[in-house]
Amino acid sequence: MMLTFPALFNQTVQNHGKSGAYAFVGEEPITWEAAHRQINALTAFLEKNGIIPGDRVALLSTNMPNWAIAYFSITFMGAIVVPVLPDFSVTEVANVLEHSEAKAIFISSGLTSRIEGFKSENLKIIISIENFSLIPSEKSSVQFDSDALPAKKYDVKEDDLASIIYTSGTTGRSKGVMLTHKNISFNAMKGGKIYPMDENDRFLSVLPLSHTYENTLGLILPMLIGACVYYLRKPPTPSVLMPALEMVKPTIMLTVPLIIEKVYYSKILPTFRENKVLNLLYKIPFLRKKLNAVAGKKLMATFGGQIKFFGIGGAKLNKSVEKFLREAKFPYAIGYGLTETSPLLAGANPANTVFDSTGPSIEGIELKINNPDKNSGEGEIWARGATVMKGYYKDPEMTAEVITPSGWFKTGDLGMLDSNNNLFIKGRLKNMIVGASGENIYPEEIESVINNFRFVTESLVVQQKGKLVALVHLNMEELEKKYQSLKQDMSDKYEEKKEEWMAELKEYVNSQVSKFCQINKVVLQPLPFQKTATLKIKRFLYT
Repeated sequence: MMLTFPALFNQTVQNHGKSGAYAFVGEEPITWEAAHRQINALTAFLEKNGIIPGDRVALLSTNMPNWAIAYFSITFMGAIVVPVLPDFSVTEVANVLEHSEAKAIFISSGLTSRIEGFKSENLKIIISIENFSLIPSEKSSVQFDSDALPAKKYDVKEDDLASIIYTSGTTGRSKGVMLTHKNISFNAMKGGKIYPMDENDRFLSVLPLSHTYENTLGLILPMLIGACVYYLRKPPTPSVLMPALEMVKPTIMLTVPLIIEKVYYSKILPTFRENKVLNLLYKIPFLRKKLNAVAGKKLMATFGGQIKFFGIGGAKLNKSVEKFLREAKFPYAIGYGLTETSPLLAGANPANTVFDSTGPSIEGIELKINNPDKNSGEGEIWARGATVMKGYYKDPEMTAEVITPSGWFKTGDLGMLDSNNNLFIKGRLKNMIVGASGENIYPEEIESVINNFRFVTESLVVQQKGKLVALVHLNMEELEKKYQSLKQDMSDKYEEKKEEWMAELKEYVNSQVSKFCQINKVVLQPLPFQKTATLKIKRFLYT
């Protein structure tokens, strides 16, 4: 079987043509056959606008069925899609368009301001993704014809570039990751082996399709099995998400830790903490497990009652939250990967997750710990296999830095493997802080402890003048509710309480971590931290 999008899509149309493929929540899905007709018509439209194999076509849009149609129409003709994250700034969007030399762009109506004023010799065509009309429409002689067929036959090969994805990493400058049809298809195929899925599954998409995680596992994987994907018309705030979960009753969801951590800290934990009796009972391990099992049933109902696979990836999950999910018998599964590896490298089925681990490598991928520490077994995670990128676009030097001559990709993550080859992630190599006596300090592990403390929403541990400092963003609503009586006139007492709370937090953290991970100071962060697409904090802005 050819591992190219057109070959795989054709197979799905043959096997599941009449099944639903894509829909907005609450609407009737279009079938795989109808999607295929739209893709062909859009490919014909791109042809008429002068797009040829190898051209770069950008895609800057919120999630919708037409995102999938545009993505496949570009790649079916051997052109290269450049998905752009909707939260990229005007400058970042301009950099991507400039660097990729994109000839055309699909854009959703709410994001057109991101390219206003952008001038380039290369960008010739702007297409509205909602109705496939040219912008500005008054000049266009070429109209989208939903019955059109491509004039040419395209011979797309497995090693042809399918997409260039610009990472909005936590380390600064975006890099263009070159992924082939085979990279992505192989990854989706092997990812699908972690848990058996079929055409009866329903995916609810909440992460941006322009991110590799959602792109491979939330777009290509459902295409391989003929499952239906539902999209939200608005960002996934609780008021949008709750009715959507009820309507779709998804069986599969792909999320990031922050989503489930928010649910745990804002909804589940307060019910146990605010009731004095429950608070006492919750401290007894045997009873805590019972209470968590009850909370787990409520959590299942909240997510529509039919979730079978709740994937969590993109960042490390808080240990307390994972312990709750295990005791709640919630079908969570953790995966690990990077944009450069299409992305999935390791993952486990909900039935056999290992606490604090991502599980073993997926089929067809080799993982090794390079130069492990003799005592701890920790070292940099290296990966090799068919999902490793072709390289960074226009950057052979940086490509040579991360891919060895024998094909190993250096992930930049620190971890260890246990005797069953389960992978345990310790943190990013770049984030690691070396202590006064040469100890390796992983800020992510200290942050995990801080985030368990009441009123903390998120935190970042940095080194300042050789000391560890915790930058902490609080849930001010909760805090103000607690100290409402003191806040009436914003008296000194309120400030005093905050000082007390900070001292208490410092004491709590230092009682939970090793001697060389002790925090010297707590600094309140008034605004939420700036984040990447998978809701990881952009550390480089704060260190």
